[in-house]
Amino acid sequence: MLSVVVLISGSGSNLRALLEATENPLFGAKILAVGADNPADGLAHAEHFGVPTFVVSPTAFASREQWAEVLLANVQHFKPDLVVLAGFMRILPQNFVSALSPNLINTHPSLLPNFPGSHAVRDALAAGATTTGVTVHIVDEGVDTGPHIRQAALDILPDETESELHERIKVIERQQLIEVVRDIAQKKIHLTQLSR
Repeated sequence: MLSVVVLISGSGSNLRALLEATENPLFGAKILAVGADNPADGLAHAEHFGVPTFVVSPTAFASREQWAEVLLANVQHFKPDLVVLAGFMRILPQNFVSALSPNLINTHPSLLPNFPGSHAVRDALAAGATTTGVTVHIVDEGVDTGPHIRQAALDILPDETESELHERIKVIERQQLIEVVRDIAQKKIHLTQLSR
């Protein structure tokens, strides 16, 4: 059984989808805990499923590195096999990444390396792109630069707004994340091989 800690910053729609998927005993993964960088709405999903939660707010620390050390200690307390960033909106310092990578994965709402960063959907529309999508990738020390695990493409519709496009992307993002976690659990994906 693959043990997982999930980190979130917002409403937790990806987290909710993962929690529902792991209810199936054949899925092969179990979420041990959910952490956040603020009292995020999505923590309610974890509480609903009886999963422990923790919050480590960066504002309580003098530096990003100190914050990341405490966040890492909270994560490592649960001894997870995998850490999933599911809408976690902070760039993690090197001390955190190097302690967990390659068993640290993220979803991103574009076909990387196109449109990295926190405004991927807006950037794709501003660039006049006709296609975008989702990338699930291993987190490394860069911003959305880690090895790709899986990608799925999506056509951008004419006159589509940023929020409309983002909602369509989220549907694919949830599906991709569930499939990747399941495939890691079932040893169809080997993160150490991908990170070489």
